[in-house]
Amino acid sequence: MAVPALAVRDLQKTYANGVAALKGIELEVAEGDFFALLGPNGAGKSTLIGITTTLVNPSAGWVEVFGHCVQRDRERALALLGVVPQEFNFNQFETPLEILVNQAGFHGIPRKLARERAEKYLRELQLWDKHAVPSRTLSGGMKRRLMIARAMVNEPRLLILDEPTAGVDIEIRRSMWKFVSAINAAGTTVILTTHYLEEAEQLCRNVAIIDRGRIVEHTTVKQLIAKLDVETFVFDAAAELPAALPEIPGVALARVDGSTFEATMGRAHDLNSVFAALTGAGITINSMRNKANRLEELFVRLVEGNKAA
Repeated sequence: MAVPALAVRDLQKTYANGVAALKGIELEVAEGDFFALLGPNGAGKSTLIGITTTLVNPSAGWVEVFGHCVQRDRERALALLGVVPQEFNFNQFETPLEILVNQAGFHGIPRKLARERAEKYLRELQLWDKHAVPSRTLSGGMKRRLMIARAMVNEPRLLILDEPTAGVDIEIRRSMWKFVSAINAAGTTVILTTHYLEEAEQLCRNVAIIDRGRIVEHTTVKQLIAKLDVETFVFDAAAELPAALPEIPGVALARVDGSTFEATMGRAHDLNSVFAALTGAGITINSMRNKANRLEELFVRLVEGNKAA
C-alpha cells in the first residue's frame, strides 16, 4: 500500500487560553495529489499547517510526511517538505539569490548545487533579472514568487501553499498557478489553502473542509460540487427583454435589468429545453454564467450545517 504524502492521525491542539483549535483531525493526502484545504478564518487550518511544519506542538495525535513523523523524525520529515506561508518571512535586505542559497544550506545542499537550483527556480518564476537586488525592492507579486522559489530549492516531495496568491493581481496569479501545476504534473504533491475558492475548483482534485477544528467534508472536488441540487445561471440577452419572461417548467426566471435575467433550476434540468423556450419567446442569448462559485456555495452550506450540529 502506498504511503500517503501527508497522514494526520487524531490530531488535537488546545492552546493555553483554552481554545481547542483542532479536535481529533483525521486526514490523508495521496502522493501526487493537488489537494485543497479550505475553511473560514479560525477554523484550524493555520494550526494544522503549523504542526505539520513543527512550528506548533500538538496536544495529542501526530502528523507524518511520507511516513516520517514530524514529532519523532523532524529532520527527515522537513527534508521532504516545502512551505509557502501567508506572511513574507525572509530577510528583505538579502538578494533573492542569497535567500535561496542560504535556504538550500539549511537542508545541507552543497553550495555549487544550491547556486544552480537557485538560478533554476528564479528563472522559472521569472525573477532572475532581480536576483542581485535587495528583496525589499521587489513588488508584492515578486515577493510571493520568491517565497515559492525558496520553498522549492530543496525540491520537496510535498509543497504546502498557505494562501499564496493573497493580494496578487490576476496575471501574476495565473503565472504562479502555471508553475505550480507544472511541478504537480511532474510528481510534487501540492496542498493549497486559499480564500479564492475558484482556484480550488479549477486546480485541485480533492478537498477537505475544516471548521471549528473538525473536518466537515473530505472528498473529490467533483463529488463535492455534485452535491448541489440547485444552480442559478445568469443570462445576458442580445436585445431588450420582453415585458413578460416565458414560463419554463422547473425553472424560475427573474429579471435583473433590461437585458439580463437569472434562471434557477435543479442540477439535472436539461439546459437545451431552457434555450429552446427562450428561442421560442424570441430571446437570443449572448452569454451565460454561474451566478456564484459552486464550491463557495457548498462551503457556506457545510459550515452553516456544522454550526447547527
